[in-house]
Amino acid sequence: MSGLLEGRSALVTGGSRGLGRAICEVFLREGAQVSFIWRRSTEGAALTEALGATSYQADVLDSERIREVVEAIEANQGPLDLLVNNAGIGQVVPLALMEEEDWDRMMDTHVKGAFLVTRQAIRPMIRNKRGHILNMSSLAGVKMMNAPVHYAAAKAALKGMTEALAKEVGRYNIQVNCLAPGILEGGVSVNLPKKKLAQYLDHCALGRVGTMAEVAEVAAMLVSSRNSYMSGSTIVLDGAV
Repeated sequence: MSGLLEGRSALVTGGSRGLGRAICEVFLREGAQVSFIWRRSTEGAALTEALGATSYQADVLDSERIREVVEAIEANQGPLDLLVNNAGIGQVVPLALMEEEDWDRMMDTHVKGAFLVTRQAIRPMIRNKRGHILNMSSLAGVKMMNAPVHYAAAKAALKGMTEALAKEVGRYNIQVNCLAPGILEGGVSVNLPKKKLAQYLDHCALGRVGTMAEVAEVAAMLVSSRNSYMSGSTIVLDGAV
């Protein structure tokens, strides 16, 4: 532990598994008080709680529940000054076979969810003139690649949201950045056909997929005081694909 986030109060959405849990773990190690939102996985939430994080069951699309969560965090761990918008879903389906509901669910979870949580969480940040928001995008949202169209569109929207919001709230000493990982071990790679994974690795200079822990370490640095001037940026973490 280096105390990188000592004294900071963080909220991570989608923290019951995968990348969200890894981010919670690193933030806790670095001294932050961490709360996370989860929707369905009671077992997964318990595992993240066991690390020392506080859990709140909520749907990121339920604006009233999100308000309650942010108010509870402020009451229990002080002013909220770090937000990681990580909640998301995946679905592999070609556009020609995609239902309207598929598109709406993907955009709602990634984009509207980030909007609703950010809208609530940013209010105490503005009051306190301090904060950092990190939106979790994807390589599929910043680079042309073989990925589901609705997923790529949703992740690209987070990049645009990051840039516009950074301009809007910079005067309040709030930084907004975006992290775009490539394929990660234990992530979507488990559902990729071997041929597609091999093609990805052929183009990756480091010759391997990344890990959740590696992304979480970069996330911690990005929201720390060591990153005092970067805002509105999208950082690609893909091993040089």
